[in-house]
Amino acid sequence: MMAKRPVIEQHSILIVEGVDEQGVFGALLRHLGISDVQVVPTGGKTSLADGLHGLKVSPGFDSVTAIGVVRDADADPEAAFRSVCGALSREGLPVPAAPLVPHGGPPKVTVLILPSGTRPGALEDLCLDAVADDPAFPCVSAYFACLHDAGVDGPHNLSRARMQVFLASRQQAGKRLGEAASYLPWNAPAFDEVRRFVQSVRGHSPINQI
Repeated sequence: MMAKRPVIEQHSILIVEGVDEQGVFGALLRHLGISDVQVVPTGGKTSLADGLHGLKVSPGFDSVTAIGVVRDADADPEAAFRSVCGALSREGLPVPAAPLVPHGGPPKVTVLILPSGTRPGALEDLCLDAVADDPAFPCVSAYFACLHDAGVDGPHNLSRARMQVFLASRQQAGKRLGEAASYLPWNAPAFDEVRRFVQSVRGHSPINQI
């Protein structure tokens, strides 16, 4: 099956896993006042190779100067990084030596593993770190403690569930993480590394203005 070709609109492309990541990073870019980075979801970590191929064969790819790739660490951050590097290599793109270390150019490629390059987890874990000082956060912990005390089996993905419970405390409850990204405290220290990453994956002007 042919990989979907995105419409390239910027010199800088941010490759993310899915719609939640697209919403979160789009909100962060708006918060930072950055309009020259295009966020492209691949549909999941297993679709990264197809997403990179689709990007590479898209009209306008020759004008791309920077690519940022974002992936969840899941159980093994080193394995996640190796997986990204394998996908980059298969497409003949620059392969960084480590997360957050740009390589090559053009296009310069930088990889971000969430919540960090040394810690298992995912985007939700990073967001939970960022909201840990929110007044509602102790209530989130109390909710799951109550379930445990009541003998109720908890969810398989606890981080995702904890994030959903936190979002339920906001004025507009029921939104997915990507839809509710405006509630995240972007100036929190937990986002320092992500802010630096996004700032490093920057272009100049929209391609259609060249």
